[in-house]
Amino acid sequence: MPASRSTRARRPLLLLTALAGAVLAADAISKAVVVRSLAARAPVELVSGVLDLQLTRNSGAAFSVGTGSTLVFTLIAVAVVVAVAVSARRLASRAWALVLGGLLGGALGNLADRVFRAPGPLRGEVVDWIHLHHWPVFNLADSAIVVAGITAVVLSATGRRLEGGREARGGAGGAQEPEQEPAPAAEGRG
Repeated sequence: MPASRSTRARRPLLLLTALAGAVLAADAISKAVVVRSLAARAPVELVSGVLDLQLTRNSGAAFSVGTGSTLVFTLIAVAVVVAVAVSARRLASRAWALVLGGLLGGALGNLADRVFRAPGPLRGEVVDWIHLHHWPVFNLADSAIVVAGITAVVLSATGRRLEGGREARGGAGGAQEPEQEPAPAAEGRG
């Protein structure tokens, strides 16, 4: 039996919520393990000359840009969370649900550090721990944000809309082609 229209309409929102929760949980757990295991310890080399694990604390944005502007980045993270929540009301695309879920989970992961970690509320430093040599140290939340950003660019470039469907190519006025749902499998074939 086909899913009702309201059930289909909720699926992208449920996907967004589930992915955001999974990213947030994975980020929080990994940071707790790292803080407990790597504090006051030399980097743990996993792949010689390529990858190691080292605990760092970042008061700036990604790649330590804007060090000392923690409050500004806290406010930006709050704005991202609000923007995702507002956008989720129009959400009908599973692909965009994945983008927004990754973005929301990553933003919440780093926001939690800024709110709850030292030196104090809204000024906390983000825990980073994955170090690819010749690349700044990062964490799982950063990874989710970057993957979501790249995917958003691809979806936009291919005309995929947040509301579902695709932008019509070469059409006037931003017309939209409906997104096709897969046809149900035929039953009773023998």
